[in-house]
Amino acid sequence: RLHASDNPQPMEVAAIETELLRDYRFGQQQLIEIWGHACAIAITKAFPLTSLGKKQPTVLVVCGPDQNGSIGLVCARHLRIFEYEPTIYYPKRTPHTIHQDFTVQCEKMDIPFLSYLPTEVQLINDAYNLVIDAILGPETDHTDVKEPYAGILVTLKQVKIPIASVDMPSGWDVDQATSDGINPEVLISLMAPKRCATSFTGKHYLAGRFLPYDIQKKYDLNLPEYPGTDCLIEL
Repeated sequence: RLHASDNPQPMEVAAIETELLRDYRFGQQQLIEIWGHACAIAITKAFPLTSLGKKQPTVLVVCGPDQNGSIGLVCARHLRIFEYEPTIYYPKRTPHTIHQDFTVQCEKMDIPFLSYLPTEVQLINDAYNLVIDAILGPETDHTDVKEPYAGILVTLKQVKIPIASVDMPSGWDVDQATSDGINPEVLISLMAPKRCATSFTGKHYLAGRFLPYDIQKKYDLNLPEYPGTDCLIEL
């Protein structure tokens, strides 16, 4: 059982999600939409339009193959509505209908998709204000990162522009920080911080204010008080 001081383990996170889908009748698409929207708002707080150094408010969103990638797609769509200029790199598109739906929604918003990620890091630094890492989530085995993602992490480790990671920094062990992962300036934890977030020293947001009270109680999540009606809080 979790103590109030603990962060949920990946197992607990999976259990909470299963319970939301099965017992509370949330839909997977609904959860991804809630999280992606909250991530976009966190980006607007951490990197307001007025603070961006480049003439265009460009953002590169790198999406992985699983749920984290879909959250990235939703985040990109909302950033577009918030008048940022996202570009998406989504190298391995999943045949799952939900992922396809989110992809089409982005295409219909005229968000460009890159066909490859430049390995010339300077090109990324010059073209974008920041990178959103929506690559690997808690469900990924960080010791066995396959291509193209291993190569993407090598590239992202060298970029000079800020990186914001969705739920956990890609390449980190969900239980602890690993030197193999990338080093983001901003972390947006979803539902509750993962254990590895305790060693994160950058700007840290908790996003997605929707968990039923019974679930919060059952898993001893001990979530902070969100300000007013905000859907995220800076920790």
